[in-house]
Amino acid sequence: MEKKVAEQIVEMLVEAGVKRIYAVTGDSLNQINDAVRRNGKIQWIHVRHEETGAFAAGAEAQLHGGLGCCGGSSGPGHVHLINGLYDAHRSGASVIAIASTIVSEEFGTRYFQETNTLKLFNDCSFYNELAITAEQAPRMLQAAMQKALTRKGVAVIGIPGDLASAATDKGLSSPCIFPAPAEICPSPGELQQLASLLNHAVKITLFCGIGAKDAHDELVELAGLLNAPVAYSFKSKMEIQYDNPYEVGMTGLLGMPSGYDSMHEAEVLLMLGTDFPYASFMPEHNTIVQVDINPERLGRRAKIQMGLCGDIKTTLRALIPLIEPHADDSFLKKQLADYAKVRKRLNTYVEERGSEERIHPEFVMSIINGLAKENAIFTVDTGMTCVWGARYLQATGKRKMLGSFNHGSMANAMPQAIGAALAFPDRQVVALCGDGGLSMLLGDLSTIVQYH
Repeated sequence: MEKKVAEQIVEMLVEAGVKRIYAVTGDSLNQINDAVRRNGKIQWIHVRHEETGAFAAGAEAQLHGGLGCCGGSSGPGHVHLINGLYDAHRSGASVIAIASTIVSEEFGTRYFQETNTLKLFNDCSFYNELAITAEQAPRMLQAAMQKALTRKGVAVIGIPGDLASAATDKGLSSPCIFPAPAEICPSPGELQQLASLLNHAVKITLFCGIGAKDAHDELVELAGLLNAPVAYSFKSKMEIQYDNPYEVGMTGLLGMPSGYDSMHEAEVLLMLGTDFPYASFMPEHNTIVQVDINPERLGRRAKIQMGLCGDIKTTLRALIPLIEPHADDSFLKKQLADYAKVRKRLNTYVEERGSEERIHPEFVMSIINGLAKENAIFTVDTGMTCVWGARYLQATGKRKMLGSFNHGSMANAMPQAIGAALAFPDRQVVALCGDGGLSMLLGDLSTIVQYH
């Protein structure tokens, strides 16, 4: 039986687990908007700016690990999506962007609001195609969703306004997607080589990124066997810091001397699931080993001597039985003592508080940390808000923190909080916005009110 392309798109999104589409309604999106209304199993979230929709969809995808979805109509609607899509793509968020275009008969005429979606979105997506026949659209959407979910990034499908109302009964590809999670482990020989290196070293530091978020218990076990301090990136703080007696804080632009020193003073630095961008903070005179699920990242940020491809949880499970317990804990004790001094200095601003006229922002952040629930979701704008959040918001094992950690955008916190609150209505969501960031997308306070 023939169905409109718009109906097929909406049905496939529902089948893939998408709960809502963030978009501003426009002429070329009207068919899809109406298909959402008639379907009844998916929600259309009317944001006031498409950038908000892209940030919100990216936040959803990062929190639940599935697909987020946003849309933009011809011309300006496409351009408005760009910043949020860049952030989602660089954050590893699986986002589908529906870019509805002008009617196909006007392509190439410099028509009103015409944009070239293939050129426009190419740098911020893993998949970017424009359908020109009714039969292509569902096939492209299936491919887009499959790629977004498996490669962890953005996929864009362009749909001309007239095509959305066209009908077809041909189904040449699967109507559903296949997440296909994989466990990847280095070879036995590589693991044995790494174990030998670690077993013969005395001063070892583990440096963990967001790629290690699912391996908390394994990290703590390995650190205990090696008497190794654990440093981490800002993005992975909420997943690595809690219930971790070996943690010594962060390094990098927002980091602490204790995290930096523990990495530079080690004989062996083991980097786990991190593509840390700040090369100037990386040590150069010790042995560095990097483990990452994406082999393309090995060695591009640091002068590593060994690079292994594997997901961190599977890799550590295989590595731990090969590790000999270390008796010497002098290096660990020194790093933990230095970390205690750093934390004491950081607490100075909290203890002083400031005056009634001038309150230290560090004190404010410490109060938020104390009042926030155990499973709160925080979103932080880029800038000083990140600095205070990095240093004064503490992990519990249930809290999450989102920011524009790779793209470094302004105005991300409030729209990310919209996505978080809609996806997890039973959890407390705290948006920590800079004054500049909030004012850039101020109109979407209306979205927050509209959807309670």
